[in-house]
Amino acid sequence: QVQLVESGGGLVQAGGSLRLSCAGSGRPFSSYALGWFRQTPGKEREIVAALARSGTGTYYTESEKGRFTISRDNAKNTMYLKMSSMKTEETATYYCAADSTIGRVITEATYWGKGTQVPVSS
Repeated sequence: QVQLVESGGGLVQAGGSLRLSCAGSGRPFSSYALGWFRQTPGKEREIVAALARSGTGTYYTESEKGRFTISRDNAKNTMYLKMSSMKTEETATYYCAADSTIGRVITEATYWGKGTQVPVSS
């Protein structure tokens, strides 16, 4: 098993940037594909980006391509999400997730953090 803890959330202005971190503990981080999701009240949680165990395979939703960058440092057991040119509609609680493959992360991730809030102001 792996335990995940997000950090780095906070208020950001529209057009600004923010970097989220997800720290893992327990089983070696390199054993997992990872992902970032977000959720707003009343809506389902949605995938933002995902990253293969090797760090070379990535997935982004169309709206995030070119603005968000997912990365990992297995030596530090940490994953990152660099968000740029942020939009007010991206205000949400952001969660990190882990599972054995990038496909499982996107569709049915097993391990989740508790989330970090990111309000984007206009």
